[in-house]
Amino acid sequence: MTLRKIAYLTSGAAGMFCGSCLNDNAVARELLALGHDVQLVPLYTPIRTDDQDVSLDQVFFGGINVYLQQQTSLFRWLPSWLDRWIDRPWIIDLATRFGGKLDYQKLGGLAVSMLRGEQGFQSKEVHRLVDWLAGEAQPEIVIFSNILTAGCVPELKRRLPAKVLVLLQGDDIFLRELKPADLQQALAEIRRLSDHVDGFLAHSRYYADAMSEFLGIDRAKIYLLPLGVHGSDLVPDVTVDPTTAGTTSRPPTVGYLARLAPEKGLHILAEAWLRLRKMPGTENAQLKIAGWMGAQNHDYAHSIFQQFDKVGLRDEYEYLGEVDRAGKLHLLRSIDVLSVPTTYQEPKGLFVLEALAAGVPVVQPAHGAFPEMLTELGGGLLHRPEDAHHLAERLHEMLTNPELHQQLRERGQIAVLERRTNRVAAEVLLEILERVAPPVGQASCLSCTSP
Repeated sequence: MTLRKIAYLTSGAAGMFCGSCLNDNAVARELLALGHDVQLVPLYTPIRTDDQDVSLDQVFFGGINVYLQQQTSLFRWLPSWLDRWIDRPWIIDLATRFGGKLDYQKLGGLAVSMLRGEQGFQSKEVHRLVDWLAGEAQPEIVIFSNILTAGCVPELKRRLPAKVLVLLQGDDIFLRELKPADLQQALAEIRRLSDHVDGFLAHSRYYADAMSEFLGIDRAKIYLLPLGVHGSDLVPDVTVDPTTAGTTSRPPTVGYLARLAPEKGLHILAEAWLRLRKMPGTENAQLKIAGWMGAQNHDYAHSIFQQFDKVGLRDEYEYLGEVDRAGKLHLLRSIDVLSVPTTYQEPKGLFVLEALAAGVPVVQPAHGAFPEMLTELGGGLLHRPEDAHHLAERLHEMLTNPELHQQLRERGQIAVLERRTNRVAAEVLLEILERVAPPVGQASCLSCTSP
């Protein structure tokens, strides 16, 4: 095996746990364990992960600097010592801790400017990153965790003979929220950048196809990289019965593990749960909710909790807040089924893999990556998207049929632990790199994972 030198650029999520950050950190950690020289480089903000953080203790394209440089020319000419102070991780963490609501439509100009790279308002940040990559880091491969951070690629390729890959894992969700004029400009810049990118990565065939069409990227340049999970600690102790559905030890319990946001579908699950409690055999079903509640979604989430309280269910549901690794394990070991009924077409679904690894079957909408995931892995049922009544029926079917519950639980857990671990994901990535960026003196590997 040829050891590779890789710079993996990951976008921080302003202090919250983020599926993309968790995945980027996990893959980098596995590559390091395999002996490769990997530097996980935070962009915008430091990352937050529920596992060992292997990222560098410095931030490029610091979120404060990027925003201020967009707003006024003064900050485009600050001396480097002051830029470095503003980009200190603890300064960024402090600023984001007190951040308010985000209006994505107002970020269109910033997104377009970032995609323009050296020609945008953040050109100083482009040169700082490229100087570091071409000078100190000198990787042979550079991986960007999303296309919105890849505006510097043309300048990077001019300065460094490295191959560049871009991971597509939700870029369209942000882009679709932009004003039409900003969206068209952003798409034009992305199509320009795609000529400089050696390959794209996607976690599902659905998303590869969708992003090829939406972004105007040649489908042949998009490679399938399976999403992985660190599953060993998720597996319940064999001395403990991992499922109590249909028993008297506790009421049947539905779980939710995601941001408390309309696009994640908490309101749909709330309505389905209320319907579920009116069905025979699940009248005492409980609900456990875990996830980050941002300032922009505070009113949304509390309106749902108030709805529960008004009908006398204050003691039948529990909000656990944003959970760390231990809290996630506690949640997964105390529920019988997980559902995150997204209203958008989810490209990844990390929470599905985590639930299945823990022996918890899922009920998910029949769109996005979910049908593909559950066809491959088993472990769950599909419901009609944005249909709370059908979701309630599927939850009822899962919770009142012990044989079905056990079958899905066992099949999903075995499949994830065999085919969807972080180690498997890292090994597939290395196969793709052999094809896209063969080591010097080695011919391209035509038998590697195909797009």
